[in-house]
Amino acid sequence: MEQRLSALTLHVADVENSLVFYRTLGWTPAFAKDEVAFIQLNGVVLCLFPGLAEDAGIEATGSGARFAIAHNVRTPEAVDATLEMAQAAGATITRPAHQADWGGRTGYFSDPDGHLWEVAHNPFWNLADDGSVTIPE
Repeated sequence: MEQRLSALTLHVADVENSLVFYRTLGWTPAFAKDEVAFIQLNGVVLCLFPGLAEDAGIEATGSGARFAIAHNVRTPEAVDATLEMAQAAGATITRPAHQADWGGRTGYFSDPDGHLWEVAHNPFWNLADDGSVTIPE
């Protein structure tokens, strides 16, 4: 697993209400729909997503359902391999690798302290050689 953070996903109650807050701070979304919004930061993406717990296959209670650290990979096959590596290191797979309805491949694990990680291949985002992600204009 390459040493990088691709995105931080926050569980939000309402995407539009959250966007009002972040826009007030001067942050502009690169992509926004009713069910998700992405704000491009410096090589990292902030994701606002009310369906995080369900998407990760966990209960919508407790701190684990409040945010997820994302690690984007270069190929769909790397999702499976990275989840296997994490499990071998002691992680718990909360949702196995699968084709996502948004067109990529994704899966989730929690680390030994219960922190939620998403491993994803997103064919719509640019992943640079240094691992930084950008959302195409």
